[in-house]
Amino acid sequence: MSIIVDKNTRLVVQGITGQEGTFHTKKMIEYGTRVVAGVTPGKGGQKFDGIPVFNAVRDAVRDADANAAAIFVPPSFAADAIMEATEAGVSLVVCLTEGIPTLDMITVRQYMKEKKTLLIGPNTAGIISPGKCKIGVMAGYIHKEGRIGVISRSGTLTYEVVDQLTKRDIGQSTCIGIGGDPIVGLKYLDLLPMFENDKNTDAVVMIGEIGGSAEEDAAAYHRDHMKKPLVAFIAGVTAPPGRRMGHAGAIVSRGVGDAASKMRVLEEAGITVVKDPAGIGETLEAVLGK
Repeated sequence: MSIIVDKNTRLVVQGITGQEGTFHTKKMIEYGTRVVAGVTPGKGGQKFDGIPVFNAVRDAVRDADANAAAIFVPPSFAADAIMEATEAGVSLVVCLTEGIPTLDMITVRQYMKEKKTLLIGPNTAGIISPGKCKIGVMAGYIHKEGRIGVISRSGTLTYEVVDQLTKRDIGQSTCIGIGGDPIVGLKYLDLLPMFENDKNTDAVVMIGEIGGSAEEDAAAYHRDHMKKPLVAFIAGVTAPPGRRMGHAGAIVSRGVGDAASKMRVLEEAGITVVKDPAGIGETLEAVLGK
């Protein structure tokens, strides 16, 4: 079992003929993802490794029955690409693009308020349900099919955690990078209920970082609504206030969003907090009683 993506996911890649789109489309196909179409305006009618390329997402939905979109386009075009895919009626949009202007994402968020389409990202490593479907840039070979959900703001730390779990023979149900920008689509608060309701997910690992209040919101949800165990790590303990660290959203501003306060709130909500990311696998084993 998994959440959001599975073997029935039919993917259209926006920007499939660009350098990043080409490389990662091939990797997704190698993993087993059903890539049914690509979109590059002006190149409709061409083929990419036998996959039809269309001028617009609506054509890919109509003619190839695509129900999810991956976006590999430059930052200046990414917001329009998200809204185009949403308008075409796909159920999921995964935006891998980094560096989208915040004002563009404000427009996207307002546009998507009444839409049913789910958005992952931008600035995300993507989503993978091991053994079923991969949409994004993560290394599929380090994942193992199983029963642990992973949600993270950091792509690199996701790889570290997944590698630990797989080496301990702990498989994952679905791993999701929510993105490191100030404005993103699905958040912890949206994804935790999905994992809680997934009968084949036993526990969740949450990788957070400084900035914003997403982790505090997740703590409140876990305290009031979750029965499944949650293991968490917060990156950025040594980050100085007022300085952005890596991700655009990773900044302690006006005394809000520092690592220490986040960890305190998580612990008060009954969440197991790990101080060192190298200990996440071992800690989860202990929580699961292995």
